[in-house]
Amino acid sequence: QVQLVESGGGLVQIGGSLRLSCGVSGYTLEHYAIGWFRQAPGKRREGVSCFSSTDGSIYHADFVEGRFTISSDNTKNTVYLQMNNLRSDDTAVYYCALSPGPGTGCSHYSAGYDYWGQGTQVTVSS
Repeated sequence: QVQLVESGGGLVQIGGSLRLSCGVSGYTLEHYAIGWFRQAPGKRREGVSCFSSTDGSIYHADFVEGRFTISSDNTKNTVYLQMNNLRSDDTAVYYCALSPGPGTGCSHYSAGYDYWGQGTQVTVSS
């Protein structure tokens, strides 16, 4: 059974940093695509960043503006989202999602992923 568990969320001040982790069990991260999504209160879930092992491609949403970095540690079967220079509008529940298998590409759409974590709250305040 494939499971994803996010961690690393919390309360941070504007301009601060957080590193979110997405631990994967039940599937070895070799051929896959990972997406990070977020959902703020009253808003639709939106794609943040994604990584595909097929071609090493990484994509970020426009609002990231160079502040976030996605990376993976296959020895720990974990994917990370490093978030710097956080803004108040980054406040949301952040989710990671997995599309396993070879040939999977990045997607900012929820339908592109088969497995989801439970989410971790990120709150950015002044």
